Formats: sequence, C-alpha cells, structure tokens
Amino acid sequence: MKLVVQVRLLPTPEQTAALEATLHAVNQAANDVSRIAFTAGATREYDLRGHTYQDIKQRYGLGAQAAQHVIKKVADAYTTVKANLKARPRLARANGKPVVFRADAAQTYDDRCLSWQLEAGTVSIWTVAGRVKDVAFTCSPEQLKTLAAHRKGESDLICRDGMWFLLATCDLPDRPVAVPTAGFLGVDLGIANIATTSDGIRRSGKGLNAHRHRQRGLRRRLQAKATKSAKRLLKRRRRKEAKFAADTNHVIAKRIVTEAERTGRGVALEDLQGIRDRVRLRKPQRVTLHSWSFHQLGSFITYKAARAGVALVHVNPAYSSQECSVCHHVDKRNRPAQAVFKCTSCGFAEHADVNAARNIAARGVAGWAVSHAADDAA
Repeated sequence: MKLVVQVRLLPTPEQTAALEATLHAVNQAANDVSRIAFTAGATREYDLRGHTYQDIKQRYGLGAQAAQHVIKKVADAYTTVKANLKARPRLARANGKPVVFRADAAQTYDDRCLSWQLEAGTVSIWTVAGRVKDVAFTCSPEQLKTLAAHRKGESDLICRDGMWFLLATCDLPDRPVAVPTAGFLGVDLGIANIATTSDGIRRSGKGLNAHRHRQRGLRRRLQAKATKSAKRLLKRRRRKEAKFAADTNHVIAKRIVTEAERTGRGVALEDLQGIRDRVRLRKPQRVTLHSWSFHQLGSFITYKAARAGVALVHVNPAYSSQECSVCHHVDKRNRPAQAVFKCTSCGFAEHADVNAARNIAARGVAGWAVSHAADDAA
C-alpha cells in the first residue's frame, strides 16, 4: 500500500533562497516544455525528451534528473488532461491552450537528488545553486518510524503559505484483509449528514456546512474591502476551510473503520464517481454540491481500511434512497421528505439516510460474494 508522509522543512534563509530559485527554474522550464508539447502535439514523455531535454538543462541550469522530472511532470499533466476530457466532455473548451504551471508548483525528487539523514533530522537536496546539505526537517515520531521502515520511491518538494514541505512516498506491506464474518457496515454519504452508517449513527454536516458558509461570507467581505490588510488576511485564511473539512473527514473515517474492525465487518461505500456531472442543480445549490468532499472522505476510509485489514467494497448507489431495506420495494414516494423514509408497500419507517445505509450494507454483502465467487472460479 502506498502512503504519503508529509514532513516540514526548516531551512535557513540561505537555504530558502536556493529552494525558491529551484522551484521557479523548474516550473519556468516546465512551462517551456508545455508550450512545445502543445504546439508540436508531442505529449508523450519519450517524444518530449527528444525535443526539450538538452535545451532546458542548459537554459535553466538543471541537473540531469531534475530535467527528466520536469519533462515527466509535463507529460503526466497532459495525460491527466486527456483523461479528464474523456470523463468530462464538457471541459473540451478548456483544452485550447497549453498547461501552465505555477511558479511554486511541486517538484519531484528521487534518491539521486535527495538523501535523508533520519537520525540527524536533516536532508540533502539538489538545487540550482548546488547541493544544499543539512536542511532540517520535523515530523511526528510515528512519521519518522514510517519513513525509516518504508520510505521508497520519490518525494515532492512543495511550498505552501511560505512553509516548505517534503511529501515522501512510503510503500507499506499489504495487510491481509479479514473476511467480514459479520457482514458489512454500510455508509451513506450526504450533505445534511456527512456520513450515516447502517448501525444508525449519523455524522451531521451541520457544523461543517455552517463553517463553510461563514468562510464564504468572510471571503466576500474581505474581497469587497480590497485593502492590503484584507488581502493578507485572505491569504492566511485561504486553506482554513479545507483544513477543517479534512480534519472532520479524518475523524469520521477513523470511527467508521474502527467500528467495522471491532465488529468483524467490512465497509460498503457508495460509488459516487462522476456525480457532479450527472446531477443538475439550481445555481444556489451548486456551491454546496461542489464543496461536498465525499471523494476525500471515501479516500480516507479506503486507506484506513487497507491499513487495518478491513474489507472494502464500492456499490452502485442507484435508488438506495428509494428502496425499502425491509421488503426492497422501490418507489420515489417512499421518501416524502429529505429525512423521512416510509415504505408505501410494507409501511416500514426509518430515517431516510439510515435506510439507505442499510441498503448499501446489503449490496456490500452481495458484491463481496460475487467478487469472491469470481476469484474462486478463476
């Protein structure tokens, strides 16, 4: 299992200047490579290397590995653009110009241009000013232990709000997945309730939605004021909402996985891929949908389940909110209100999200049985 460990760098002013110059150089080079890729239609890494490798090395003073990573970054960006266009055709109009990289966009390092001295708490890193040694870093004891035992592959250098970080890739051994002897814990994701389990536990989205509403209001007022102090405050607060949402999702994901592990169950999640393109809403509702971090919560549950050895299945969510979890009668009249479910066939009544979560749990059992029957047959 791949896991990313984030450590914070504590560079001196001289080291900071070298790191800043490096990010600016590699991203200027990436923009040059991107323009060539767009103009020549050569977006494959091998083709781009032939067109640009020697030029960007000489023009920007890049090392061999740094130049290779710049070219790969551009090729990967165009691969992502093509995949997004295939999945979301409405984005075609955004494909009429080259990909542009920010001056402080992340740069990838491998072990030939970045070395770790874990016991000393320092790194040695390549820059356009030469090799910079003894750059101090800080992290938690658990992160340090993970780095020492499992760090493998590349690391990304990023600058965020004036702070420097390294995102190190760690390759953890897969933990055997426990057979869910007690079925599945179904999880219904939503906006009014961020996550509702088939046990009837609801994680309300009221606090998170109120926090987002306050942040949007504050941003509007500061943007309208447009003073220097207002702009400084906007910059300091720009990631506050995202951090709050991520922390909320981490807590919810941990509780869900811990409960599934404690009770010998797996976790069944809705497959909500592409929901933003499928759903059509009025303009006032679009902000709420597009700030709904269901993908992040799902990814947190996925990796926490993998680390705990808890089985995870994704199921089709179609009609889960209209299906009775007792008699399985499907009718849109079964849900007369957002929070109310009442079956028109058998009369069963329950909170709508809890009923949907139970349907998801049942589909998880069926999905697990089908997938393992196929594995046995193979």
